[in-house]
Amino acid sequence: MSNVTIYSKPSCVQCTATYRALDGKGIAYTVADLEHEPVETIEQFKARGLMQAPIVITDTDEWAGFRPDKIATLTA
Repeated sequence: MSNVTIYSKPSCVQCTATYRALDGKGIAYTVADLEHEPVETIEQFKARGLMQAPIVITDTDEWAGFRPDKIATLTA
């Protein structure tokens, strides 16, 4: 099982959908608030094309937004 970190924002609908999808599959994750991350971290995400919340980082993949297709691969 991959380590999963979700960089999210308060009141983010796509973030909530991501939490629910991961919870439904029994996948553990940690959450980091994008509003408390250093500017350098945000700039690194943008440079990699990760432009919307949530930003999900796993051992082998990363993506932005609610991606049920990507979440499904975590249990494969």
